[in-house]
Amino acid sequence: MITRAQSLGLSVGFLMLLGSNPGAAQDIADTIWSGGPILTMNDDAMRAAAVAAKDGRIIAVGTVDDVMAHKGDDTEMIDLDGRALLPGFVDSHGHVVLGGLQALSANLLAPPDGEVTDIDGLQQALREWMVENADAVEAVNLIVGFGYDESQLAETRAPNRDDLDAVSTEVPIYIVHQSGHFGAANSKALEVAGITAESEAPPGGVIRRRDGSNEPDGVLEENAHFVVLGTLLSGIGAEGFKDFARAGSELWARFGYTTAQEGRATPGILSVVEQVAAEGGIKNDVVIYPDVLVDRDFIADNVSDTYDNGVRVGGAKLTIDGSPQGFTAWRDRPYYDPVGDFPPAYVGYPAVTVEQVTDAVDWAYDNDIQILTHSNGEASSDLLIAAIDAATETHGPADRRPVVIHGQFLREDQVDAFNRLDVFLSLFPMHTFYWGDWHRDRTVGPVLADDISPTGWVRARGMPFGSHHDAPVAFPDSMRVLDATVTRRSRSGDIIGPEHRVDVLTALKAMTIWPAYQHFEEDQKGSIETGKLADFVILSEDPTAVDPETLDQLTVVETIKEGAVIYSAEGG
Repeated sequence: MITRAQSLGLSVGFLMLLGSNPGAAQDIADTIWSGGPILTMNDDAMRAAAVAAKDGRIIAVGTVDDVMAHKGDDTEMIDLDGRALLPGFVDSHGHVVLGGLQALSANLLAPPDGEVTDIDGLQQALREWMVENADAVEAVNLIVGFGYDESQLAETRAPNRDDLDAVSTEVPIYIVHQSGHFGAANSKALEVAGITAESEAPPGGVIRRRDGSNEPDGVLEENAHFVVLGTLLSGIGAEGFKDFARAGSELWARFGYTTAQEGRATPGILSVVEQVAAEGGIKNDVVIYPDVLVDRDFIADNVSDTYDNGVRVGGAKLTIDGSPQGFTAWRDRPYYDPVGDFPPAYVGYPAVTVEQVTDAVDWAYDNDIQILTHSNGEASSDLLIAAIDAATETHGPADRRPVVIHGQFLREDQVDAFNRLDVFLSLFPMHTFYWGDWHRDRTVGPVLADDISPTGWVRARGMPFGSHHDAPVAFPDSMRVLDATVTRRSRSGDIIGPEHRVDVLTALKAMTIWPAYQHFEEDQKGSIETGKLADFVILSEDPTAVDPETLDQLTVVETIKEGAVIYSAEGG
């Protein structure tokens, strides 16, 4: 089978053989964009005045006169009207299918993404969603909410089964923490999931208990949460997950992402995305990373560097620890002032064993398969570094581009180690906005909080990096990603780590050409250059020309995938 990308590649190759005679039909553009700033992300020519595309590929970029040589009678002329054209954003890390869950569930987020600031408000949001979605609730017998965060609730505690029983005792209710690493169930959901006083938590998970008893209080951590969430969602069936995939793709497109990522999948999830893509329901390219601890043979059999209907398996995903804001990231020292019932000198915990990490990394290196590793705490990264060192010693160096996902609590010596080992860092500067104050006051304290997502250390070493949203942890809001990477302002207005601020162009590279490199796609995506895919985003203004403190106020006007509009602010 010749894939879409291969077909386009053949077209471009044929075009090059014919030369650059503007009179040749193959050189006449389908579309030309001009009339606004064009930021190419190409260091050799960072700005252009016009760009032309044909058959989904860029055929010319440069001055208006040069590009207009490719204008024909049927060429569509797009006037940017002062708006900015950039390469389409490449998702450095997110969960596009679970992002669909976020789009289709009750919004329990705090401002600015939602309205929930206390448990009463959370309960009211669930009740209103139940009324507005009564048919869906009846069909699947489940109420799902997404985005609660005790750091933003007036009570500074997680909602429990009693809080959710006050909403309903007849229909299972399950709400997912904004980090995605915790959940809370009402009594009916616990019953459906089979969680009782006698239940033992799975390795790498915790079932929280009521004070003075073994009875579950409804709150589940890490692997206990993932198991129960999977059990409850199984009732929605394949069509429900297809709805998630479609909604996720649309949400990513709305924020300018022409390439999305499903950063922790199962074979079943891949099957769903492939089905939706075959039906034309996937708007962007989607790179999928199945869990390395689930089915390695499946990964090895399906990994590919080409897309089929816009979907491909890029490698494997490994998760070592949990959530920094939820105190489950695995640290090398105690948490600063954690909120909750924690033992003295609590450092979090791993979600997997040392042997599992070592074996998974060794397998990936042995098979030259890219591996993405979720690692937040310092102890987690120490283990990962040791595993990569051992695998490199055994199998030798190669261009495998292993990726650290998040790396929130990195030490500077660990950045040195990752640099030495050619590990790509996909960082999460949005944490400085959403949880910067929480990290300063609760997780690591005012000194170490400044070094979360240490982009300054990374750039001082000349390392590229990706800046991600980890949706559905946050909306895949590209302008919020950009703003946080540049300003590092918290919700309270504090600057979390001023030495790690970067300029706007650097932050844009971390959303375009560098994550394209991360995905082994830098020759096709991430910059506006002749021969690359015509993947673009049009922004309301030039992000390099506005006050950096207003970057989050920019909007995505259009998202363009291979020359075709997949999102328009005017038309949806």
